Amino acid sequence: MASTTSRTDGKKGWTGPRVTHAEAAERLAARRAELGEPELPRNAGKNRTPSKRALLKAIKDAGGKW
Repeated sequence: MASTTSRTDGKKGWTGPRVTHAEAAERLAARRAELGEPELPRNAGKNRTPSKRALLKAIKDAGGKW
């Protein structure tokens, strides 16, 4: 059963302004450009599971960057 707050017909749920993914991406890109494309801190990864560590190692070994 769907949540009653996830309706899109306007009868119930969110009544505020709707923003498309493209609009949100444009706003984010503009804000980052204003700040000079700051380097955001990465997650330290201290609480990763062994399977997640293995996955990230496999990605790195394959030449990928997560």
